Order: sequence, then C-alpha cells, then structure tokens
Amino acid sequence: MTIKFLGIHLAKSVFQLCGLNQAGKVVYTKRLNRDKLLQEIATLSECQIAIETCTGAFYWQREFEKLGHNVKIIAPQFIKPFVQGQKNDSNDAQGIAVASMQPTMKFVPTKSQDQLDIQALHRARQRIVNHRIATVNQIRGLLLDRGIVIGKAVSRLRNAVPLILEDASNGLSIRMRRTIAQLYELMRDLDTRIKYFDKEIEVVFKESETCQRIAKVKGIGPKTATAILAAIGNGSEFKNGRHFAAWLGLVPKQHSSGDRQVLMNITKRGGQHLRTLLIHGARAVVRTCTNQNNLFNKWVGDLKERRGYNKATVAVANKNARIVWSILRNGDEYRLPV
Repeated sequence: MTIKFLGIHLAKSVFQLCGLNQAGKVVYTKRLNRDKLLQEIATLSECQIAIETCTGAFYWQREFEKLGHNVKIIAPQFIKPFVQGQKNDSNDAQGIAVASMQPTMKFVPTKSQDQLDIQALHRARQRIVNHRIATVNQIRGLLLDRGIVIGKAVSRLRNAVPLILEDASNGLSIRMRRTIAQLYELMRDLDTRIKYFDKEIEVVFKESETCQRIAKVKGIGPKTATAILAAIGNGSEFKNGRHFAAWLGLVPKQHSSGDRQVLMNITKRGGQHLRTLLIHGARAVVRTCTNQNNLFNKWVGDLKERRGYNKATVAVANKNARIVWSILRNGDEYRLPV
C-alpha cells in the first residue's frame, strides 16, 4: 500500500482519513479519535496531506509537517465539486484527497505563529468595532424613538449624549436616561479596548521592517500593512501580483461565452477585512489626488474623471495590492513614479 495523497476531514474529536495512490484509487481509510491522530500519521510514509480550511487547520499543518509530510490547506468551495455521494465524513475526506491531486488547485497560504498572532489582533479589534457600531446604532435608535436625532458619525454621538442626558427639557424619563447612560458607558469602554488593540498593532508595525516598507505605498498604513503580512507572509503562494489581487476579490467578475465577454462588478472573493482596508486606503488616495503633482496622482485623477470615483477607488486598491506583492516577493523598496 503506497499512499501519495491523504485527505483528512478535521473535527473536534473524530477525524476521518482517506488515502489515495498515484492513480487516485482509494487504498486507505480510517476513522480516529483526536489522541490517536498524530500517532497514526507518524506511522505513514511521507506523502501529501490535504486538509480543509477551518479552525485548527494551521495547528494540524504544523504538527503534520513536523512528521515530515507535505501539508496543503484547501478552501471549502474548491473541495465541494469533488465530493461524491451523500454528505458524510468519509466522502468529505475522499473529496479533500481528490481535490489535492488537481494540478491547478489553489491552496491557502501558510501562516506562521507570528502571522496568526497578528491576525488575532485584527480579528479581535474588528469584533469590538462591530460591537461598538451596534451599540451606537442602538443608542441612536432609542433616542430617535423619543424625537431626538443624532448624526451618523460616532464622534457626534460621543459629544451629543452627555448634553442630552443633562437636558431636563427633552422629555426623557429617568429610566430612559439611565438606560442611555449605561449604553454610553459601554460605548466608552469599547473605545478604550479599541485603543488598546490600535497600540498593539502599532507596536507590531514598528517592529517589522517589512510592514514599514509596505506602508510607503500611498493608501496603506499600519493596520493594512500588518494585516497583509498576517495574511500572505512573503507572498510566495501567488505567482504574480494579479493573482494576489484576484485572491482579494479586486478584479471584475466575468460572465463570458464565445466571443461575447462581459465584465461585471468585482468578485469580492477572499478576505473581506483585508479588501476593506485596501479600499478605504484607496479612497483616501483618490480624494487627495489633486494635492500633489506627480505621475501617480495624475493617473488617479485622470482615471477618476473617466471612470468615476468608485471605479477609480477599486483600481487604486488593485494597483496597491500588486505593488505590495512585488515588494514582499522581491524585497524591493517602493519607488513613487516621477
């Protein structure tokens, strides 16, 4: 029995294994508990192990690589076409193994412990930001129901609520004032926690020479630079900058047949958080393109005139993604066109 491709369906306690030979024929199947998995993998000869992207996938990748195996992680949407029959662990494991055999299969970039730590910072910060947005909207909605209107910006609500609570003539009851005060205190507590994560990200940025090189690109700051580093490392998983931009979902969706080619909105594939950061940075570039006179700003300004603000923003985000990939892959310094 020679196993060339091993697909593992990961779970919390029970793991399903399916091994294929060079021809793609199933030659090995086994179901194991968590405490038996590494012992079994250690007994197998060196092969390519494929697992599905999920919580814990990068941990198992590191553990399997320590045992001498080549480990690949595949996104679920690329595995689904290869799963045959009903939904069960055995068919899923076989589908993972078959998917890993495909020469054109796209694999998830490997992440180190440091990358996962930085990614955790961004995810925790985003969770708290989302919680703050929900709290702000709830305060605004409760006050709107009492005829008190506050603008959309968080800063406006932060300044307006204390004045509203002090105003005895606005018709708010004592109970409602206490409710709003509690929500306002929650929002301020969330502000403090967000500042903590901002400081941690700033520390990571200052300690990383790579992040500082990335941040020289117009429209990219500490948060975007550290998020890119956490997501793709040195960019070795992508063959070129366009591939990276497509992975981020910053290329047009295509719906073509024969000689008829139709390009639609951007695909929005990949990580939403990283794409959002690049888009926000690109908006700042497009908004301020008239402040300096150089080739890059001239290109942005002309594109804005021809295609409009939103398309120019996406184009700048796409261009920045390609530039960043080149910086990471080749170790270059960013040079602004003159």
